[in-house]
Amino acid sequence: MADGLPSGGGLGLGAMALERTNWAAEEEPEPLEKGLFQDEESCSDCSYHDKPVTSLQSFVPEGKTLFPEIFQTSQLLFYERFRAYQDYILADCKASEVREFTAEFLEKVLEPSGWRAVWHTNVFEVLVEVTDVDFAALKAVVKLAEPYVCDSEVNTFTLDCVKELLELKECRLPLHELWVVFDGSGVFDQTALAIEHVRFFYQNIWRSWDEEEEDEYDYFVRCVEPRLRLYYDILEDRVPSGLVVDYHNLLSQCEESYRKFLNLRSSLSNCNSDSEQENISMVEGLKLYSEIEQLKQKLKLIENPLLRYVFGYQKNSNIQAKGIRPNGQKVTHVVSSTMMTGLLRALLRDKLCEEHCEGEIEVQFHRDPLSAINACFEGDTVIVCPGHYMVHGTFSIADSIELEGYGLPDDIVIEKRGKGDTFVDCTGADIKISNIKFVQHDAVEGILIIHRGKTTLENCVLQCETTGVTVRTSAEFLMKNSDLYGAKGAGIEIYPGSKCILSDNGIHHCKEGILIKDFLDEHYDIPKISMVNNIIHNNEGYGVVLVKPTIFSELQDNAHDGIEENKALKIQTSEEADAAERVDLEELIQCATGRMELSVRTDLSEQVEGNCEIVNELVAVSTQKGHMKKKRLSELGITQADDNLMSQEMFVAIVGNQFKWNGKGSFGTFLF
Repeated sequence: MADGLPSGGGLGLGAMALERTNWAAEEEPEPLEKGLFQDEESCSDCSYHDKPVTSLQSFVPEGKTLFPEIFQTSQLLFYERFRAYQDYILADCKASEVREFTAEFLEKVLEPSGWRAVWHTNVFEVLVEVTDVDFAALKAVVKLAEPYVCDSEVNTFTLDCVKELLELKECRLPLHELWVVFDGSGVFDQTALAIEHVRFFYQNIWRSWDEEEEDEYDYFVRCVEPRLRLYYDILEDRVPSGLVVDYHNLLSQCEESYRKFLNLRSSLSNCNSDSEQENISMVEGLKLYSEIEQLKQKLKLIENPLLRYVFGYQKNSNIQAKGIRPNGQKVTHVVSSTMMTGLLRALLRDKLCEEHCEGEIEVQFHRDPLSAINACFEGDTVIVCPGHYMVHGTFSIADSIELEGYGLPDDIVIEKRGKGDTFVDCTGADIKISNIKFVQHDAVEGILIIHRGKTTLENCVLQCETTGVTVRTSAEFLMKNSDLYGAKGAGIEIYPGSKCILSDNGIHHCKEGILIKDFLDEHYDIPKISMVNNIIHNNEGYGVVLVKPTIFSELQDNAHDGIEENKALKIQTSEEADAAERVDLEELIQCATGRMELSVRTDLSEQVEGNCEIVNELVAVSTQKGHMKKKRLSELGITQADDNLMSQEMFVAIVGNQFKWNGKGSFGTFLF
């Protein structure tokens, strides 16, 4: 399948919801000419039919002035490529039928001869003339055009070299290496576009291993659409730059492993059966196969928009802390676009007087908060005066500092402009942020990411664009009396091994309120979560979502749970919540472990039901993780686990939260 064709190396969330048209129908959805070109008003003009004109643009490759103009076809929109592949080229074909369907399409639209093209490679460009097309092989039969035009990076690449190379190739060149020379008549428009679709497909969509995968359903839905959407997502800066790098690296690793696998499989076919070398090669082949499957699954997670959002991107922050100043002095940074005498007097009275400061302090003034944060050392304080501040960079906070607004959050607004991966990046040991409104625009990642250390957010407003707050593994996040809204992903993402305390907050108008990442894997620690008196409302999906593997349901059915093992899980509930729910701690644990059904009064409010449901599910998953760990230790021969090994606890305080008007309810699970 891949002979003479490049493997895919490109990367796309288009909003187009186009109707699928059956390729095998007796009548095509519309003529190919109309399908591949946008309708124009000039089509109704009689003179258009008498004198056809091109609907495509032309351009001259940079630095190639000797060559004629070629068709500009590389700037097609998402829906143009989507429609071409879905309705006219691939339709509902299987991966093994891609070449056949592509050849049928080309036979209908490609001019078989009479057009010129630039043969483009990484080393040279040569002007050729097409005399015939081998549709089944996706190749064109060519001859050198007259006059001879060639441009090469190698000075020794002469006309004789070109002729010799063409003879070796039997004058048959892959279509994707040809760029059609521009013709204003419109006769070769479809030819140029068809070759562009083939070129784009084999450079950005097709993978060398696609043909060997099982055809569970049509290839377009399974592979083409998600890869095409990812390509345009990346093109339009909707995917974190780090994730793009990861995707390219995974793709390269998978291609390399697959090449090794093919070579090994080929060598096995030439070996004598039952030889020692064959046995060794088979073991290596199994390892390579397993490695390839793992890489392919990682690629699919990134290609799928939903899974990409659920599993996120584990970005490692490389911000280095400055530490304490060499002279040991702590500085207070005051941010104000304009400093009036009245504001200065108020600052001296409220923030800079001796009652609030220990001895003499150094004060530095800044016009924007970004420059103030960049100037901070360990222990510094940044006071942001009322105003609307526009920033174009990332707040990278690596030291323990305090960032506070002088006034109400709605009066101190920090708005991020310009496309970038993050807004606020926190890695400091103890960071405190208060009384500020953050507004995010054109973002790729969340508004606030805590990579490690502790970050406290109090009395703040977060107007999000993508994900809201992300609490990474080993990080600690305390959010009090704050308002978060507008996230296209989850308002708060909680990773395994993190600690998250949410008190008296509003989380609303997001895709999901709070998303708790899967922590069943043996390498993950259980997160510690506390949610008290929060109002989670008007979210598109659930108020709280727990991500877990599908296999968990089977494991849960077979679990043998004991009260003693569950005592590692501490459930902190208030007396008022206990009275309302009419269920004590022992009953709650037994309910979670399948020993008995939880008896709840039928008149419980939606809020109390939501709290109880979240606690039940978290306890059940945590209990299952304990059983999995105990079983694993038993398999290793450890019959009595060490206290340190089994001391992972999930301290859950989920009381007094209100869940209102969430699209799918207060709590749900995402199975993968």
